[in-house]
Amino acid sequence: MISDAGDVTGLLNALRTGQPDAESRLLPVVYRELRRLASAYLRKERRDHPLQATELVHEAYLRMAGTDAPWQNRVHFFAVAAKIMRRILVDHARAHRAAKRGDGHVKLPLDEALALSAAESQQLIDLDEALSRLAQIDARWARIVELRFFGGLSVEETAAVLGVSTRTVHADWAFARAWLFRTLSDGDAQ
Repeated sequence: MISDAGDVTGLLNALRTGQPDAESRLLPVVYRELRRLASAYLRKERRDHPLQATELVHEAYLRMAGTDAPWQNRVHFFAVAAKIMRRILVDHARAHRAAKRGDGHVKLPLDEALALSAAESQQLIDLDEALSRLAQIDARWARIVELRFFGGLSVEETAAVLGVSTRTVHADWAFARAWLFRTLSDGDAQ
């Protein structure tokens, strides 16, 4: 994570209080970390994924900028960014899968339609569905997976976002990973 956490938190507070230049000062400070986060997400995707890290960062930032979220601090900001990036990738996989099924909504040239394999699209969708099921069982477990796996937050940062102890995060992280592994291995995600 970035070293100038106080700067980010201060700029988020300035943004919340309506300081006119806060948003223009915030982006350069958070951009590098958002790019690192996007790159981490895309490393888990196939090599020829059509989205680039820069595009993912820009899309996520635009979605975040369109909200009036009361950012608590830097960790909260990046946790929300991680969740939004995950949603963008899942939405992209679903759109690609729908286009490949030929439902008539989107016509793609063959080379673009083949860019995301059906198996890769399905894996991402299965993971998203499994996380949704996990959230119904235990919302904190699902949130910990989101923050740790997708957001790249440390145990300490995850504990701070959720307001729990690091010991709780360690235990819940172990249970959640085991549950997801079992669910995805059994093909139980639906």
